[in-house]
Amino acid sequence: MIWYLLYPLRGTTEAPALAPNHPLRRAFARYGRYVARHVVTTLIISVAVAAILIYPFPFLYTSDLSNGASNLPHHVWTAAQPLKENSTESDVIMRSIWVHGSYMRALDREVLLGALELQDELLGPTKDFSPRRPVTTLRVHDPHADLAPRDRDAFHVVNGLTNQSWFFHSPLQYWACSPERISADANIVSTVNARKTQPTSVNVTLRHSIVFSGKRFEDRKLLAADALVITLIHLRDSPVGRQWERKAEALANRMKDKWTAYPADGKSMSSQLYEFQFMPISVQDTVFLALAYGLAGLYFIYSLSKLRAVKSKIGLIVTVFAQVVVSIMSSFTVCAIFRVDLSGIPQAAYPVVVLSMSLENIFRLINSVIMTPSENSTSSRISRAFGETAHVALASSAQNVLILWGLSKVVSPGVSAFCTFVAVAIVFDFFYLSTFFLAVLSVDVRRTELGDALAKASLKNNRYGQEQPLKRSWFEAMLQGKIALSTRIAGTVIMITFVLIAQWHFFENDTFIRLLRGVFRISRDTVSFSQPKNSLLVDIHQARSPTSWLRLQDHESAREVINVIKPRSHSYIARVYDPLVFVLNGADRTPVTPERPLLPALYDFIDHHLKHFLVTVLFILSAVRLLMNYLLWGDDAESRRNDDMSDQPLLAIESLPEAHSLDVVLMASSYDGHIISVGLDRAIRVWDARSGGRDYSLADIEPPPENPFPILAVATDKRSSWLALLSSHKVFLWNLVEHRWAHPVPVELNGQKPEGFFFGTPAFDFASPLVIVRRNGTMTQIIPGMQEPMEFTICKSPLISVRPLVQKIAPHGSSQLSILTASRKGCIHVATQQENDTWASQSLDVHSVEDRDAYQVVPLSALGSFLVARSQTVDLVDAKSKSLLHTFETEPIQPRSLRCFHSSQRKPQCGSVGLVSFGIAYNHAETGDCIMHTFTPNEDGNVICFRNTNLPPSRSCSTWSETMESKRQISNPGMWEALPNGFLVGVRRDVYDSGSSSGESSPTTAGGLRRRMYQRLEKRPSRSCSDNWEVWVTSQLGREEIYETRPLHADYEIGSHLIISELGPMVKVGTASVAVGFGNVIKLITVGHQHFEDLADNENGNPLHIGSRRRKPAAVTHARMKVPSWM
Repeated sequence: MIWYLLYPLRGTTEAPALAPNHPLRRAFARYGRYVARHVVTTLIISVAVAAILIYPFPFLYTSDLSNGASNLPHHVWTAAQPLKENSTESDVIMRSIWVHGSYMRALDREVLLGALELQDELLGPTKDFSPRRPVTTLRVHDPHADLAPRDRDAFHVVNGLTNQSWFFHSPLQYWACSPERISADANIVSTVNARKTQPTSVNVTLRHSIVFSGKRFEDRKLLAADALVITLIHLRDSPVGRQWERKAEALANRMKDKWTAYPADGKSMSSQLYEFQFMPISVQDTVFLALAYGLAGLYFIYSLSKLRAVKSKIGLIVTVFAQVVVSIMSSFTVCAIFRVDLSGIPQAAYPVVVLSMSLENIFRLINSVIMTPSENSTSSRISRAFGETAHVALASSAQNVLILWGLSKVVSPGVSAFCTFVAVAIVFDFFYLSTFFLAVLSVDVRRTELGDALAKASLKNNRYGQEQPLKRSWFEAMLQGKIALSTRIAGTVIMITFVLIAQWHFFENDTFIRLLRGVFRISRDTVSFSQPKNSLLVDIHQARSPTSWLRLQDHESAREVINVIKPRSHSYIARVYDPLVFVLNGADRTPVTPERPLLPALYDFIDHHLKHFLVTVLFILSAVRLLMNYLLWGDDAESRRNDDMSDQPLLAIESLPEAHSLDVVLMASSYDGHIISVGLDRAIRVWDARSGGRDYSLADIEPPPENPFPILAVATDKRSSWLALLSSHKVFLWNLVEHRWAHPVPVELNGQKPEGFFFGTPAFDFASPLVIVRRNGTMTQIIPGMQEPMEFTICKSPLISVRPLVQKIAPHGSSQLSILTASRKGCIHVATQQENDTWASQSLDVHSVEDRDAYQVVPLSALGSFLVARSQTVDLVDAKSKSLLHTFETEPIQPRSLRCFHSSQRKPQCGSVGLVSFGIAYNHAETGDCIMHTFTPNEDGNVICFRNTNLPPSRSCSTWSETMESKRQISNPGMWEALPNGFLVGVRRDVYDSGSSSGESSPTTAGGLRRRMYQRLEKRPSRSCSDNWEVWVTSQLGREEIYETRPLHADYEIGSHLIISELGPMVKVGTASVAVGFGNVIKLITVGHQHFEDLADNENGNPLHIGSRRRKPAAVTHARMKVPSWM
């Protein structure tokens, strides 16, 4: 609701999304990362707090209200609230005297006997009081004369309810108002505790709360009291009431020698109207509560069904239920400790408000976790999700607490206590959400049950087939969380509605207008309990004031009184006169020990149950620790291996051993982590990146059958078994597994450098063929076992870009190779291999014939499509239908610089390919800056769909027109590459002034991203400024933008390498690394965590590695498969 109130200032009702570098978001993200990494510790903390607060619950809430909180009513509304004068007529009148001895010594025998004397003076003889009399005609009496005991008893309510009825209750009734019994009682305190449930003649229980004031308890027993309370309740015309009033004035004067009266004249002039209620829950209330719980349950089940976490639904339900129950129980305990009386509202009303607000925060957090990239580590996903949502949950909780605080100031005392309880429950709910639920959620994400489901789930996916375009209804959007009512204000609305309904229950006889006026105290009959009044009792130091004593009356006592004076009603209004206070002369009223601020039952619990409490809590914590160790057995080590990269540098730079004596001019990589390097020293070396950079020279293992130099291109096959070296007249084949040469294959290039050199897709019984594409448009295919190579013309124009595109014909079937080409004239051709080993070339005209400015093709094998780079646009083309899917508007593109990066695939309902994010990057043709465009769906939970626009979409599909574009510019990018894990990594000459980073020249790097700048080593003994090189990395695939830099050389490497004017070749290695030639040294740069896995479905095809120093397309990796050898 706070976002709606801030709409005039913000212009939107959406909750704010904090920038990644915002201090609050960073703090929440760090905390979420800690929780995900220390699940057991976090759970132990939350369980310890829950156990500490829940264990005392049955000791604090009692049925007799001796020293604990009042037991919560199951099915009634109760209230004891003051009303304004002249607002209504009272049903009864309550008069009382309070008898004090020394401070907290009201149970002394002398005080009890004196109080009995006062009681008999006011009411007449009460020894063995038994007022029941046969029904007779009452005679007229003199209003100024004392009533005879028989006449007095005849007016007693036990003999029939009339306007003259009366009754009283007194602590002296424990001894039948007999001075002999009081004098003979050897243990007065034991008698008081033994008879605390004794009823009077009208079945009103003589509870300690109504016959004593200023009580002190120990071990659930009354230990001392400060005042004896004798109360007369009579109707308006009762002669007993008039006698009490008349004799009280005379008594104050007559007993001066023994008692000091307050006021001195014995006149209780001031009075206050009070309303006491004990209203059973109605059918309408039951229906309303059932409807509220039903809607909350339906919302929970419906939201749960959209999560697609099938195996963890039961666990999630149990977790949510446990969190809500623990929050409610903890709140009850805290309210009891601080003496917040919750007996005014039925028990069933408390959980539903907390449940509605708790579900909002829970599903907001779960949905945010689902939206994080599934390839990220658990701690990264939890950290990002909690950082994005915690501030909203915190603001919502703070807002609701402030609203409840405001409402508590204007509503009745019972509803005010309810507001206090809900506010405390909201605080505990946020605490348990941040500890217990967050820890359990991180465990579920880490383990396979929820982890597998989240990795492939889209929030809107279901198991049905294609759907026709359908406009989402308001109600459905509300349930799915697409509009604010279901996720931001529902809990607040329910909370306010419950407060208003509770307030209405206490004034159900009022009109609607009077009710609204009463809610805001404009002109309501109620007044505050804390209304200031003049008091003459300051000097006697009462342990409990009359006002606070009334506020502590038990609702069961109110019910019993209602049954006496209004048997068929649920409330009564009493005019309560200020008590006439008698203090024994010579009594010491100096407080010895002040009243303890907290609930007496708490101190009793600490004194008598602390040992059992500590043992139980320690046992629960030990059991939780053992259970979590059992459940997470084996997961901790895996979690540490896959932990978030944020605790360590994102960039790791390794220098491979200096094996070349001259510059490295050509490199390639294989699927399983082999790096092949060719240097000017005519050495061909193979490096194993997986084993720490071990290498060997081909010539040292076995000399080649002929001189392979000069080497024009290098390629590896899909199985990483064969290395092909292309010279000007032959193809040399090296077995990477068996470390041997195969027979070279002659090839005639006619003095031309090839534009493409790669392995094709293998047949069932043959190894992968080799494909050479010349710049004149001719393709040569070398098939193992065939004497002559096969040739085919793809395009008659000179080629400037050639890339292979591998597509799977069936989900588990064979693959089909297509060759994408762009010619100097701007035409695009797609050559596809047929079943009979022939080739068919198709010209692609996605635009008009005049609009032929294409100069680069980029295959997207995993997406079944490819990109065509033009001067200022990029076309996305479907590889199967050859139709144009979308055209991206760009800055002027430098030739051969386009790269693509995207998130992992998701399959929408339409059956096509879906992505959470998609990006392209290129160098600006004029400035040379690296430009990144990242596209994400406008609506959370949707995916970018790659289907043909003529096909019907599904609800989870977003077209390209429904995406958001974010753009980033990196100045002086140097040589860079796009990695399969979504990062862009580059190496550039670090030209900086006064320690500033060259990356800071970018206008978009200043705000809203995670950024690290490593030490610039300004005092390092560099030989020249041109010798400083740095590595940069950036990513925009996730919601958190990343940009980091780091020096290329470590301190110990400075001065040990050659000075170069430009970098050597750069190739991708695995999913997270690039290898770059730096003179005669190879630098291996890793971003995050490296994985050498099957990239056949994720990579853009095999690149061409040309022997020159300009930037080359990236290395390819293919899936492993067992195929026969070439030789």
